Formats: sequence, structure tokens, C-alpha cells
Amino acid sequence: MLISLHKQATTTPKIRAAIQASPEPAWVVAERYGISEQTVWKWRKRDSVHDRSHTAHRLQTTLTPAQEAVAVALRKSLLLPLDDLLSVVREFLNPDVSRSGLDRCLRRHGAGNLRKLKPAAPRPAHKPFKAYAPGYLHIDVKYLPQMADEDRRRYLFVAIDRATRWVFVRVYPAKTAANARRFLRDLDRAAPMKITRVLTDNGKEFTDRLFGLRRRAATGNHEFDRLCADLGVEHRLAPPMRPQTNGMVERFNGRIEDILQSHRFRSGEDLEQTILRYVRLYNGQLPQSVLKGRTPIDALKDWHRERPELFRKRPYNHAGCDN
Repeated sequence: MLISLHKQATTTPKIRAAIQASPEPAWVVAERYGISEQTVWKWRKRDSVHDRSHTAHRLQTTLTPAQEAVAVALRKSLLLPLDDLLSVVREFLNPDVSRSGLDRCLRRHGAGNLRKLKPAAPRPAHKPFKAYAPGYLHIDVKYLPQMADEDRRRYLFVAIDRATRWVFVRVYPAKTAANARRFLRDLDRAAPMKITRVLTDNGKEFTDRLFGLRRRAATGNHEFDRLCADLGVEHRLAPPMRPQTNGMVERFNGRIEDILQSHRFRSGEDLEQTILRYVRLYNGQLPQSVLKGRTPIDALKDWHRERPELFRKRPYNHAGCDN
């Protein structure tokens, strides 16, 4: 049984029971236990050996129960701040009420926190990504930490298919337009589906839309744009300062960040191979709720059975990092 004693108590429940049962004079009992005679008489008058509540038996308030009910009702219905409610109560109910007394009254009746009384504003629902058939890929670049055996950091280029969540990655030494073109060529060779659209941010490796602090329309002459045109791929750009538009690949980058934070790597090669192994696992072994419990490869296979014209080759379990 859990016993709660007052922090300044000089007796325990066992001693109190002995005091109540002892027929000896109060001064003898007081000397035995090192307490005052008043303490002895106090416990002999009680039927219990436990401390009573130290809450005041009579509340120090100038408001009557009816006035308290009106003040609480005003608080809940009008959602008045404490100082405004105090002015109303002093004007129409009780001119002698204090601010602290009114605050205690509201707390006793569960109306002390004004924010909890206000109806919760519904959070805007996140709009789901528009449904597309396989072939619409989001592309992004993620910085990788520099390893001890490297003289500079490297970059992870990531592509994820919107319909199936199939992922393809490559690691390059620089974030340049040339490597963006190289990544798109590698992606085009490895992807089992026909790539129809890609969505990127406004980085210089992907577009010439942004020039310094000025915004302009993409000219279409960027290296990445020209390769998209050669491959028959539509290149779409996310709105500036709107990373959530490319949120699908950003979420996958968050998974990669978890891997980077939870592992120790011996070298840059070890880091790269770990990422490639994870992508293979992600594509072929990790079921996803958004895919109704299927893996990305399972989703690709289902799409291939239903819409084979969307594919250039049959998807296999080792897709994602291998050609």
C-alpha cells in the first residue's frame, strides 16, 4: 500500500496507531517518541492514522456559487480573456472580486485555459498526389557526408516513380548539369517503364529558370531540357520555394538520412554500397501502405500485367539499382 506522508511529519502510521492504543499519560508517550503532547492528543482524537488533506476546508472567495456559475458560463460562451471577464464580473456580479480569486474560480471549474475552450480549427487536409500511371518520376539531389578517404563530398541523385514508388539512385562527385544528364540516361536505361514525365526542383543542374535572385521562364536550352526532349520526356518544374511539391522524393531522402545517421561507414565506397543495398531492399522487400501492402516491384508487376504498353521491359525483383 502506498503511504503519502506530509514532508514535515514526525510520526509514521505505525507510531500513530501505537499512540492511539497506549493507555499511558500523554507526557510519557510524548517523551518516548520525541514529540509534543499536543501531537499525542491530536492523534488520540482521530480514528485514522493517515494525514488529512491540506486543502482549505473553506474557500477564500467573494463569489457565491450562483455568481461562479454565471462567470464560468460567460467564460465558456463568450471566450473572454481573464481581464475582460474580470471587468464584466465586477460591473454586473460582484464588485469586490479579485483577479486571482476569479482565476482560481475558473481553474476549479475547468475553464482556466482559454485555448482549450476554443474549438480546434480543422487542419487543412494534405491533398494526395494526383494518380498517374507508371512513368512520372520525381527527381532530386541529396548531399552525402564526406568520408575520411574522400577529398570532397559527393551527391546522391534520386528518382522515384509516382505510381509505384520504385526508386533509382546514383552517386556522383558533383551536382552539375552534366551529371544530371548522365543520371537521366542511366535512369532511362534502368527503368522498366516508359518515362513520360519528370519533376525536378529549380536547381542549376536541372534548369535555367532561376538566374541569381531573378525568376524567368525556362528557355528549354538547358542540357537537361535538351536531353528530355531527345528522350521524349516532359520536364516539369516545381514552383520556387515550394519543396512540398516534390515531397515524394523528399520523404525518401528522409529515409536515406535515417540510414546515414544510424550507421558508421568505413569509407565512401562502404557508404555508397549501403545506400544501394537499401534501395534494393526498399524496392523488392518493403511493403508500403500507400501501395496496399505491396512492394514497389509488386506494384510494377501488377501494372505490367494490366498495362503492358506502358513498359519497355519486364520488371524483375532486382530492379532499382541494376540495369
